[in-house]
Amino acid sequence: MSHTAKISILGFLAAALVGIFMFIQVGSNWEYVLPRRGYKVLAMVLTGAAIAFSTIIFQTVTNNRILTPSIIGLDALYVLIQTVVIFAFGSSSIVVLNKQLNFIICLAVMVGFALLLYQFLFRGEGRNLYFLLLVGVVCGTLFGSLSTFMQVLIDPNEFFFVQDRMFASFNNINTDLLLLSAAGVIGVGLYSRKWLKYLDVLALGREEAINLGVNYASVVQRLLVIIAVLVSISTALVGPVTFLGLLVANVTYEFMQTYRHHILLASAILISIIALVGGQLLVERVFAFSTPLSVIINFIGGSYFLYLLLRESRAWSR
Repeated sequence: MSHTAKISILGFLAAALVGIFMFIQVGSNWEYVLPRRGYKVLAMVLTGAAIAFSTIIFQTVTNNRILTPSIIGLDALYVLIQTVVIFAFGSSSIVVLNKQLNFIICLAVMVGFALLLYQFLFRGEGRNLYFLLLVGVVCGTLFGSLSTFMQVLIDPNEFFFVQDRMFASFNNINTDLLLLSAAGVIGVGLYSRKWLKYLDVLALGREEAINLGVNYASVVQRLLVIIAVLVSISTALVGPVTFLGLLVANVTYEFMQTYRHHILLASAILISIIALVGGQLLVERVFAFSTPLSVIINFIGGSYFLYLLLRESRAWSR
């Protein structure tokens, strides 16, 4: 089957699931139901596109298919920001109640952290991407420890408020954030067009890319900034979804069987939309909202991550 046919099938499935999600059991309240379902679908499309796009690029840059951008600590930083805001100002402060202000603060801090990390990486001689990952893991552990420390000190009611921010939710989408998120994703998508042509060469490895004339440091730095912005937008919009990127990226590799990134990126975005919209349909119509979608994704993604580790371990032992 050709790649065009596979992408067409994925596009049809995504459109069909979106149509079912929008119109199933609408009843006579079209004016009330459709806008709310439309906002939820838009949030899932933006989140799925941002996570799939950023994960494929991150795995190409690092040449590793079991890593996701969350390894550099952005998810832990999001939880820390929410904890610090509630610890310092309380859950009734304007910084918490104003979702747009909270979104902009989270986005600015997370992108600022990523830029600081990349500056630290590219200023030093002999430092490579694995050094960046190591620093990211250490920072993520530090952020998690600081969050836990402050959470045990705050009021129990405030603690439940923080707990609510620690898990991704597609049931209570704040429509005020959709316009900002959509503008951010579209802006990053337009900016990234200039750099995506290097991905096929970067997949060959650092030395090969340099030998073929790619300005490796400059291109990788800009791609990492794109990743940071997309992860920040998706995390600030719905919360941390740890294993979605890993699951979507590896399913895309297995299904498409190609190295060409314009095919991989388009397919990954469609598979991500299918996973989120189809998953949310199951949560609402089969499980009756008893299990959050993020829990299902993390369970399946975590199991798949263990499978990938075992498969790689067996491959190395041969």
